[in-house]
Amino acid sequence: MPTVPRRRRSPQEVSAAAPVSGARRVLLAAPRGYCAGVDRAVIAVEKALEAYGPPIYVRKQIVHNLHVVHTLEEKGAIFVDETDEVPEGARLIFSAHGVSPAVVQSAKDRNLQTIDATCPLVTKVHKEAVRFARDDFDILLIGHEGHEEVEGTYGEAPEHTQIVNGPEDVDKVVVRDPDKVIWLSQTTLSVDEAMHTVNLLRKRFPTLQDPPSDDICYATSNRQAAIKKIAPEADLVLVVGSANSSNSVRLVEVALEYGAKASYRVDFANEIDESWFEGVATVGVTSGASVPENLVQEVLHLLADYGYGDVEEVVTAQEDIIFSLPKEIRATLKAMGDTSRGLGGRRAGA
Repeated sequence: MPTVPRRRRSPQEVSAAAPVSGARRVLLAAPRGYCAGVDRAVIAVEKALEAYGPPIYVRKQIVHNLHVVHTLEEKGAIFVDETDEVPEGARLIFSAHGVSPAVVQSAKDRNLQTIDATCPLVTKVHKEAVRFARDDFDILLIGHEGHEEVEGTYGEAPEHTQIVNGPEDVDKVVVRDPDKVIWLSQTTLSVDEAMHTVNLLRKRFPTLQDPPSDDICYATSNRQAAIKKIAPEADLVLVVGSANSSNSVRLVEVALEYGAKASYRVDFANEIDESWFEGVATVGVTSGASVPENLVQEVLHLLADYGYGDVEEVVTAQEDIIFSLPKEIRATLKAMGDTSRGLGGRRAGA
């Protein structure tokens, strides 16, 4: 039997059901949305389609956002799970999350023309794993097992690496030499949760070494810091982002942990349930690092319809990082005389 669509109640009906005290307002987090690594990866696919023409194959989702993936599919990108789904000799882009050496070799075996769109900050963690494995350390990789980024990093040195999903895994860790242990992490974790896990690991292994520099990406840290500032004042926090976006899911958790009365993740504005507004005076809004700004603006338009037209941007950091496009794309564009964007990306957050 077909489902009858539920009628969306009007702002007046919502207000009558649960009036709020005080003016309705929106606290809009900044920074939010696209980070430099995501921007670089998306532009890499766009430029590859322009330069070589479709189809362009992409292993996994280029970034974890449904809208971005669907938009690129409409332009001619074909997303696959593994290299053996790509015709021999075709062009394949590795996603922003990175791949293991085994995947690189598999692509070579099929004579694929590869473009590596791995975020440079993820590449940094890969290089750390290689370096510490070479020095015969046990590597404790804090991250979510099954996530593409974790699979790629783990694949750099599987014989030296153990995945630690969180605090619950700490007691299971076994190392060869407690004095030669280092932790690395997935770049999109909750900063607080990652450090809690590190502190528990350090109780077991007092000489546990830190990575040479912070593995959690600047954008993840900045977006969490912004929502931490907003959450205590928010009756409701809306996070725009996809379900498989680790950093988007973490933002919901951080909002609740830091005082938001309620928080929900949505891909699109039309997923927002008007019942969430009942009794709500202040709405916090942010978006994950894979989310284009137009999706946030659609949420703000819907909020304005419900009387939340007073928008205050809460700025906790400025981001102006730009990563150069993958070297394969740069070489092609240079040969074509295309120097737009300086062969780099848009400014993060733009």
